[in-house]
Amino acid sequence: MNDAGVRAQSAHDRRQRRVLVGIALMFFGPLAVCFYLYYGHAGWHPGGRVNAGDLIEPPRPLPPLALPLVGGGETQPDFLKRKWTLLYAASGPCAELCRTSLYRTRQVRIALDRDMNRVRRVFIADEGCCDETFLHAQHPDLITVRAGPEAAPLLALLPGRDSSNAPRVYLIDPLGNLMMSYAAESKPKGMLEDLKRLLRLSSIG
Repeated sequence: MNDAGVRAQSAHDRRQRRVLVGIALMFFGPLAVCFYLYYGHAGWHPGGRVNAGDLIEPPRPLPPLALPLVGGGETQPDFLKRKWTLLYAASGPCAELCRTSLYRTRQVRIALDRDMNRVRRVFIADEGCCDETFLHAQHPDLITVRAGPEAAPLLALLPGRDSSNAPRVYLIDPLGNLMMSYAAESKPKGMLEDLKRLLRLSSIG
């Protein structure tokens, strides 16, 4: 092979090596960056959770209960099944925090748009609570039940109520399992994102 041929072969070999190095960098470069970020001096670690609410682990199956409705009548024993449920429980009169929480759950449900009918809202209210005219006018979709003796088995399963009566919003799956809770002052955006994610992944409810 003459000098020209040798030079051409050498140039071809260099091009081939550059192509192989480029391919290797495409595959292994991102992996090296991830290792550096996670184990190196950058000190970056991905978040350990994506949900905004507090998971209830393991989920708590809720008992079938026929509960008295505000305004008369009672629920079906399995009324907490078949749909995703946002349940709000509070003690005393439905004052500012209670009304704000109900408003937020209403807006979250509306923001689900086409999936809105896959979610229901339930409010457990003390005897003497609340302004029924207000509830009917502002929350016509809300199922309001009395927190009497019939509701005691359900209330006993709600985390956060055994040590304090701080109001919370609870999420129940379509199988009737209590699976997540939110502080009353939680941002509705986080609740909405959690619900969107669950509805997207769920084939039930």
